[in-house]
Amino acid sequence: MQKKQVLLVGAAAALLIVLVAFGRTIPHSDKKAMPTDTHMHSGGQEGQPIAFNELLAAAKQKVPASKLLSITTLENKVVRGDVKNQQIAAYKELYATWDSLNQLPIAAYYLGEAAKLENSEKSLTFAANLFLEHLEHAQDPAVSKWESLQAITLLDQALQLSPGNDSLKIKQALLYMNTGEPMTGVAKLKEVVATNPDNVEAQLTLANLAIQSGQNDKAIERMETFLQKHPDEAKAIFVMAEAYRSKGDVKKAVELFEQCKKLLKDPSLKAEIDNYIKSIR
Repeated sequence: MQKKQVLLVGAAAALLIVLVAFGRTIPHSDKKAMPTDTHMHSGGQEGQPIAFNELLAAAKQKVPASKLLSITTLENKVVRGDVKNQQIAAYKELYATWDSLNQLPIAAYYLGEAAKLENSEKSLTFAANLFLEHLEHAQDPAVSKWESLQAITLLDQALQLSPGNDSLKIKQALLYMNTGEPMTGVAKLKEVVATNPDNVEAQLTLANLAIQSGQNDKAIERMETFLQKHPDEAKAIFVMAEAYRSKGDVKKAVELFEQCKKLLKDPSLKAEIDNYIKSIR
């Protein structure tokens, strides 16, 4: 099975399986990021995002003196640069430098600053995705919240350029779950399904959230409605099965898991579902 991915909303093991098996909710890179030191954040109030200056200072303590000198030179270029293209170039050099040092949050920040100046959907989305990649590795909640807020800001700007991009809206909605603003995320997902009820990822995510909050009947109702138009959508059948399992109806859940399995071609995915069925019986 592929590497399990951390859902921003803290989904159950079965929903981790479905999202890995049938398609990722947030982007993933095989590149290993340097884990964030869980003890680096000591200031500020509990639940608050870390300040970038604090994150940067902690990262600089791990940088060799020779590299630190080149970083300081680049930082000065950004401050003194009075031409947008010069600033963009300096930010991208800082990104490349920090990326080479395996400090992805810092690297993502500088690429994000360049993307804001470039103001293209492609560059803004790419920078946001870098923050999303590192969320798998962030061990400090303050860093995780900061990264989520940075990505939300970048996606906001990208959505101004492409207001109809449902994929960006869904991605942003999940990020709001990680900032302690779940209702904002839910509202954004409902906005997507209101205009595009056939959007499977938005429908699955709303059902997922309903299961996590114990509203299993709402999740079942949502999936039943969706499956009326998309009866062969394996992901929706799987999530509905998980809703039944969560409410204690294991018999119905197993029936749906078996139905889901029949729609799959990949033997490894079928085996994963078989193993899951055995674990819940």
